[in-house]
Amino acid sequence: MYGIKRRNTSYSGAGNRESIYDLTIPEMWNSRIVIFLHGYMGYKDWGCWSLVEHYFTNEGYGFVKYNVSHNGGTVDNPIDFDDLDAFSMNNYSKEIDDFESICRLIIDEFSQSEIYLIGHSRGGGIALLQSQHDRVKKIATLAAISSIGHRFPTGNNLLEWKKNKISYRKNGRTKQEMPSHISQYEDYLMNKDRLDIEKYCRKSKIPTCVVHGTADLAVKIGEGVAISEWLNVKLFEMEDVAHTFGSSQPWLEKELPLVLETACNHILTFFEFENK
Repeated sequence: MYGIKRRNTSYSGAGNRESIYDLTIPEMWNSRIVIFLHGYMGYKDWGCWSLVEHYFTNEGYGFVKYNVSHNGGTVDNPIDFDDLDAFSMNNYSKEIDDFESICRLIIDEFSQSEIYLIGHSRGGGIALLQSQHDRVKKIATLAAISSIGHRFPTGNNLLEWKKNKISYRKNGRTKQEMPSHISQYEDYLMNKDRLDIEKYCRKSKIPTCVVHGTADLAVKIGEGVAISEWLNVKLFEMEDVAHTFGSSQPWLEKELPLVLETACNHILTFFEFENK
């Protein structure tokens, strides 16, 4: 039964939009499956994420990583952002729906498995919003966001967005101007309670590990501090470590960068031994 490896397998995500996932079940499987959630402008094959998968499958864990359905990628081109219309209409509620689709898929096929989460950046925020999920055993975050509301512009920038309906942010890798429709903000206003990371952390009964670098300029260390305080857990603070934990795209090495391997070591120890 075990020794399963799938790549770029399709699933139906938010709004029935088709996207893709990878799944590995090692031959010596421990009945635990890690679901990995990528961040903003991210995708499952970015940088070192495949090496993170390899790290955990070598330790006996199953591993699933997936593209959120509206990340701008397509089934045929999952790395570059060919569908900017889809990207513009993405929102946090859709990413929660995507997670549920992946989770159901795993539960349906591996009904007795224990589910563990690792979320990076925005994906870390989505992972924390699963703190009431009855099938999630443990959660680990890498440079997670602490607030969805704080991701949106304010003042004149918000007024300009409302007026124009679209705002743009440049992607440093592809050099594309990535559009965001005002409906993203409107969805947040309609679903504030479900998207309240602080509330879900304070009410969490799921053991959670929080990892953050002190040199993170994209999601400041203060967000990791806040999350750990809400959860009443000790923050694993990594000195002079930036947002991507030493990794980059493309990553041409065959080994994890040392700081990301250190983070994985800490998460593995937490998954295996620690309790909240």
